[in-house]
Amino acid sequence: MKILYFFGQILLLPHLLLFLFSNNKVIIIQDLYARKTVVNKGVHLGYDLTLELLTNRYFRTLFYFRIHSFFSKLLRVFYPKHPSFTIDIHTKIGGGLKLAHPYATIINAEEVGSNVYINHLVTIGEKEGKKPSIGNNVQIHAHAIIIGNIVIGDNAIIGAGSVVVKDVPKNAVVAGNPAKIINQK
Repeated sequence: MKILYFFGQILLLPHLLLFLFSNNKVIIIQDLYARKTVVNKGVHLGYDLTLELLTNRYFRTLFYFRIHSFFSKLLRVFYPKHPSFTIDIHTKIGGGLKLAHPYATIINAEEVGSNVYINHLVTIGEKEGKKPSIGNNVQIHAHAIIIGNIVIGDNAIIGAGSVVVKDVPKNAVVAGNPAKIINQK
């Protein structure tokens, strides 16, 4: 199996070149190692990057979002993004985005902070042209919906199945439909 991965990674060398010439190298590295404890450098970084691009279409979608170039659009033909994971091109996302199989997830926010965790079936979207802002170190669990001109404070936790239509203060845990504060750290 490792030999198949190796040959697959060789085919991803154009992605490694895009990474090397990118202005977002630091943020891509933060994304790559957001869910891992060991941060590699040098040749190991190239190995880790190409392996993640080969085996994780969600990470590949995030990678293409970070690169924004003609060549990345060309590579998408051969190595497609995940069809049910969407990131609006105008969203500003900090480094270290932790994606837990974000199947059927839409990220359409004004901004998303650093080290944010997003699970599957999450919708972050606009209402009447206004988009939410998500702070740093926020956890957004499965099937949560966050819409409108609201602010989610740093270190907040959005419970599974929550519908958030009002601001959430920092360090708060919210759950329900509509979401209510159930705990404040």
